[in-house]
Amino acid sequence: MRVEAKTVDDSRVETVHIIRPTHLNGANRLFGGILMQWIDEVAGIVAKRHSGANVTTASVDNLTFLHGAYQNDLVVIKGKMTWVGSSSMEVCVDTYVENPAGERHRINNAHFMMVALDENDKPVQVPRLTLLTDDEHLAWSHGEERRRIRIRRKQEKLDGI
Repeated sequence: MRVEAKTVDDSRVETVHIIRPTHLNGANRLFGGILMQWIDEVAGIVAKRHSGANVTTASVDNLTFLHGAYQNDLVVIKGKMTWVGSSSMEVCVDTYVENPAGERHRINNAHFMMVALDENDKPVQVPRLTLLTDDEHLAWSHGEERRRIRIRRKQEKLDGI
C-alpha cells in the first residue's frame, strides 16, 4: 500500500561518528571526503525512509565546510526532508561536533537532491511532505528557491553558458 504523505519527522535521521586516525587528512583534520561519504549516506537514508524506494544522489548544493573536526571528536550528522517533488526530494544535512558537555557546534551544511527509483532504475512517485511547523514551511520555501536555481543552472549548461 502506497503512503500518500509523510511528515518531516517520519524520515529524520541522526548518526554519530567518532573521528579515528584513519579519518584524518595530512593536516590532522577530518578528511572532507570521509565527511562527504557520511553525509551522503544520511541523505540517502532520509530519502529512502520517505520514499520507501531505492534512491540515488542527483546533486549536492551548498556543501559548506564551516570548521574542522579532529581526532576523537564526536561528529553528529542530522538529516531531514525539506522539499518533495514528484520523484525528487531535497534533504538538508547538518553536521556538528559535540563537546563532552553535549553542546553541538555546526561544522558543515549541505543540501542533497535525491531521486526515488523503481527496480528498473526509473524515477518513481514519492509521498507528499506534510509540513507541521513554521520552520518546516520556511525550509520548504527555501527548497523551492534552490530548485529554481538548480533548474536555471541546468538550462545554462544545456545552452552552453
